[in-house]
Amino acid sequence: MNTGIDEESFREVLDTVQRFTRERLIPAERIVEEQDEVPEHIVSEMRDLGLFGLSIPREFGGLGLSLSQEIEVVAAVGQAALAFRSVFGTNVGIGSQGIVIDGTDEQKCGWLPKLATGEVIASFALTEPDAGSDAASIRTRAEREGDHFVITGTKRYITNASRATILTLMARTGSDGAGGISAFIVPVATPGVEVGKHDRKMGQHGTRTCDISLDGVRVPEAAIIGGPGNVNLGFKTAMKVLDRGRLHIAGLAVGQGRRLMNEICAYALERKQFGSRIADFQLVQAMIADSETDLIAATAMTKAAALAFDNGQKIAREAACAKLFATEAVGRIADRAVQIFGGAGYMSEYPIERIYRDVRLLRIYEGTSQIQQIIIAKSVLNGFGQGERH
Repeated sequence: MNTGIDEESFREVLDTVQRFTRERLIPAERIVEEQDEVPEHIVSEMRDLGLFGLSIPREFGGLGLSLSQEIEVVAAVGQAALAFRSVFGTNVGIGSQGIVIDGTDEQKCGWLPKLATGEVIASFALTEPDAGSDAASIRTRAEREGDHFVITGTKRYITNASRATILTLMARTGSDGAGGISAFIVPVATPGVEVGKHDRKMGQHGTRTCDISLDGVRVPEAAIIGGPGNVNLGFKTAMKVLDRGRLHIAGLAVGQGRRLMNEICAYALERKQFGSRIADFQLVQAMIADSETDLIAATAMTKAAALAFDNGQKIAREAACAKLFATEAVGRIADRAVQIFGGAGYMSEYPIERIYRDVRLLRIYEGTSQIQQIIIAKSVLNGFGQGERH
């Protein structure tokens, strides 16, 4: 069970982050959008606030938040452009959690304190040109040579790769399928690692995703997460990380949903048509009501799944449900926001146009909506077959 930090300390953290988001991040959104880069002084402030170490245990220098607490902080930062959260997101989630969950004591002591401060940036290198949703089909190989492995392959769309110090990297060490994959900690400075140019994307400008090529990258067997005894167990590590990461993304969707509702309400109460505020029109009210319902439901699902995780329960189904619903819901809210703003919602002068593009990616990464549906359906059917009834 992970109770996180005490309530009074957490409220101080959350209040600080909310103020930082309002006063520092939201005013800098246009700069990030235009320059496709998060200013370094803001990154430095994030380090000072401890945002890189939200989920890393206190014994290793992190804030040691429970997942329920992390979700609230992420939702607060998530009211600003998603690029800001992306800067520290891999350290909090998929880049570090394999080490937190399955790492050896030496790996934890060696990397987690530096990840917590942001001195080290971690990326999660799973996706490949021919292996995205079907993660078990990765082709990157790690061939054993004595007490080392030599890794060759290509990774695609790797978040923060151009900023990364280390990679949590999945490579095939055994037979085909999920049972032949190992998870490695690979320093980006290792000879043979080459990071490509950053991708130009529809939205989320300021985030960094790149391809990574690995050509004869030599690492010791001690680089396997969990040590040499964990060879071929990397897929299990990846799935543990992704279950947790999906709730992180659901929390992010909740944050963007809150921002959208604030923008919608402010505009609807100010904008007039036919001599009345558009907020007084029943069809506009219906879209606002549907959006608020989506947001409340997404918030409740995400919080419930995070609490179950903190209580030590298996939450693969619940995480998939929350990620599916919250990310689809914020897409619906964003679409209604454009409609309520009308022509103004299609113009970059207002933030709605950017948010509409930004949230589209939430339904794709950390497992597409369709992958979540498959996970949910299989879990329900397997449970029913074993006597589980609703």
